[in-house]
Amino acid sequence: MTDWLPPLLLGPGWGLISQLLPCPLAAGWTVQQDLPLPGPGGGYSAIQIEPATHRVWLLSDLPEGELSSWTLPLEGRQPRRIRSLQLQVPPSVTQQLDSEGLVIEADQAWIATEGRRSPEREPQLLRFSLSNGNLQASFPLPPAWQQGLESNAGPESLARLSRSSEPLALLMAAERPLRQDPADQVRLLRWHWPAGRDPQRDPPETSEQGALAAPAGGDWGLTDLVVLHPAGPQPPLLLTLWRRYQDPLQWSNQLRLYRLPRAQHLEQPLQQWDLQASGLTPENWEGLSMGPTLSPGQPSLMLVSDDNRNPFQTSRLALLRPRRSSQCTREHAGSERR
Repeated sequence: MTDWLPPLLLGPGWGLISQLLPCPLAAGWTVQQDLPLPGPGGGYSAIQIEPATHRVWLLSDLPEGELSSWTLPLEGRQPRRIRSLQLQVPPSVTQQLDSEGLVIEADQAWIATEGRRSPEREPQLLRFSLSNGNLQASFPLPPAWQQGLESNAGPESLARLSRSSEPLALLMAAERPLRQDPADQVRLLRWHWPAGRDPQRDPPETSEQGALAAPAGGDWGLTDLVVLHPAGPQPPLLLTLWRRYQDPLQWSNQLRLYRLPRAQHLEQPLQQWDLQASGLTPENWEGLSMGPTLSPGQPSLMLVSDDNRNPFQTSRLALLRPRRSSQCTREHAGSERR
């Protein structure tokens, strides 16, 4: 694995991204906050920070289909629920929601709902209004995905792939390998609107976006991802969240960093981090998002856990910051001046 990603691998244009990552990469992460979320609610499966308002959006995978906004847990303050939005889906689209992936885009929410290999629970991409929670559009996954997804095995992840200044493109991931794929890789799917098409009116096109090598040594699942864009023309990186469950009620969690794979290409991780070794509570951590800026030039990550409505689990919100050596700080400052 690459241990000193910035600046040797990334080169010019990666200033903000290199600040988000540990330096050296093996330095890992510091858990700044790890707090239980107050009820009612639960089943939180995705998270996104809204930069304009500094609010946290949390998506629940419970059948009620709730999307809620919260205050940030900064300076030790307990996060507080601000608003709850009930997602309205007619029975003709799906009998029951299992919302897993979330992208907030202007006044709309794009959501990946997980399937159960039945007509009543098909995996889909859905678009909702943030003003009233009404479903505005639904799109089926490609046949290879519908036929290959195991029951309750995805899609779990959804992220914006395009930059904010570019036409909308979304990146979706399965949780585990499709039935027709090797057992050590997880597929990615790109949703995009060609030039001249409107995401608010026209259906998207899909294309395979390669695959990521899964962790070895157990039944790991990919639960969320974040796309990291450089300032220049280089392809983005993917920061991914993985979880593993073992009886009795034992959870393991990893962050893994990859290059965005090309179509039909398998990417190996550039680095991986054991989050329990960083001090994160062992839980069913499912959601990953860019977090708030903790200080000038210091980005962060936020995670949310799904309590599965299990009395022995908790819904939690965590804030992580990268560990960075003084040498990294000096080199970054020098490269910024150049």
